Amino acid sequence: MTEFPQNLSLILQTLDIALAAFVIYRLSLLINGALAVRILASLSLLLIFSMAARLAGLHTVHLLLKAVIASSFVALVVIFQTDIRLAFATMNRGRQGKEREVEEVDSIIEELATAAESLAGRQIGALIVIERSMSIDNFIAVGTDIDAKVTSELISSIFLPYSPIHDGAVIIQKGKLTRAGCFLPLTQNPDISKNLGTRHRAAIGLTELVDAVVLVVSEETGSISLVVGGHKSDDLDSITLRKVLRKLIEPRWLS
Repeated sequence: MTEFPQNLSLILQTLDIALAAFVIYRLSLLINGALAVRILASLSLLLIFSMAARLAGLHTVHLLLKAVIASSFVALVVIFQTDIRLAFATMNRGRQGKEREVEEVDSIIEELATAAESLAGRQIGALIVIERSMSIDNFIAVGTDIDAKVTSELISSIFLPYSPIHDGAVIIQKGKLTRAGCFLPLTQNPDISKNLGTRHRAAIGLTELVDAVVLVVSEETGSISLVVGGHKSDDLDSITLRKVLRKLIEPRWLS
């Protein structure tokens, strides 16, 4: 009848030691420097000796080591308080950085959608390529270097009929509008409808080769399409367009 309580006590003590070891491990990730490594290594040894003393029945040694370990954690926090504050500040900056990246992606998506809707309303054709994880540089030809912020006004002006580069594609890379007037490879898929225009065939052709997202505005119908992986989604409304773009574009591809 006494074996179960003894086993439970041993399990709880082992868990106690394991949790303390985990805390030391997490502290080692926050604190850098040779001194910190030596102190944390010493604490780890004390934990091992404490556990060994408990298992060997050396209760006085175990209690002594336990008291030393408890006081050591307090001393550790005092000694490395500056490092710990800097570590948490860095973590906080990382979270803020991610929030900024999401805001930047949302801003770019809004500019793209606004431009597409404006052009579609006037039945002005457009072809916009958003690079993702795979480089598209080897699959696009000609083009004019721009390297500008993505804005709906700039995109709309590029595709106006009197613009010298309105027939080509606009390229979005790393969150910037890098080129315009680019030619894309046309699809060679015999199953593609012959009724598709050059813009849609170019969008399908490029996305058959890379994982880019291509936004197409039809000059004939004013409809908005998204092409990914050689597949086309047609007649996207305002809400659906933004929702699909948010699913397809991740912050890491625009940073």
